[in-house]
Amino acid sequence: MKLTIVKIGGNIINDSNALISFLKDFSKIKGSKILIHGGGRKATEMANKLGLKPKMVDGRRITDKANLEVVTMVYAGLLNKNIVARLQENNCNAIGLSGADANTISSHKRIVKDIDYGFAGDVDAVSSNVIKILVDNDITPVFCAITHDKKGQLLNTNADTIASEIASAMCDVFDVELIYCFEKKGVLADTNDDDSVIERIDSRSYLQLKEKGIIAEGMLPKIDNCFYALQNGVAKVVIGLPEIIKNKHLKQTTLVL
Repeated sequence: MKLTIVKIGGNIINDSNALISFLKDFSKIKGSKILIHGGGRKATEMANKLGLKPKMVDGRRITDKANLEVVTMVYAGLLNKNIVARLQENNCNAIGLSGADANTISSHKRIVKDIDYGFAGDVDAVSSNVIKILVDNDITPVFCAITHDKKGQLLNTNADTIASEIASAMCDVFDVELIYCFEKKGVLADTNDDDSVIERIDSRSYLQLKEKGIIAEGMLPKIDNCFYALQNGVAKVVIGLPEIIKNKHLKQTTLVL
């Protein structure tokens, strides 16, 4: 049985019209589906309103205690429940979840090496049996980027990683397709040219693109998560605009081993 897993992020989350349009299209995906969303920019906006100054290193958030409270409120509350409400509007019976809910995603606080990321979580396990119960009963899980350490501590966790980990965990019982949607048409050969989409990346060409600096910064962990999913049994991984979920012929980047 096919399972479609979609991660939505970037400017799509910040643009209410774009998000509403995407959720209409997502609701029309046939069969079992899961949605994972980010929301870092919304969290930054809220932190600034509260007088906090979010700290970023190489595109990754340093999550101190105060900012953990903000990201939890924004990810698991405001964004997650608004998304679920919109899906219900479109006759998609959804349920909003953090990793703590039903122990779906457990993690540990990231070990300090060169940088202390604070309350950032690295995934340990995904409870695929619980998620399967939901999708088998036509309920669409909507995961935010919050997990827990099974000791009462919530942790801010990269949404791309959550998508990859869930996709990998569900491969034992489903034929999984993983789709990363954001504001670009795919991975670009030239960041100043939105039409310079690299339509196919394999593990060998990825190394070459990294060496040349064509794939760099925030795109690196995203691509790493793509290959992690493929290496763990995910059937297909693509990156592109939200519209690719309804139009498979649009230009996009396909990842292959």
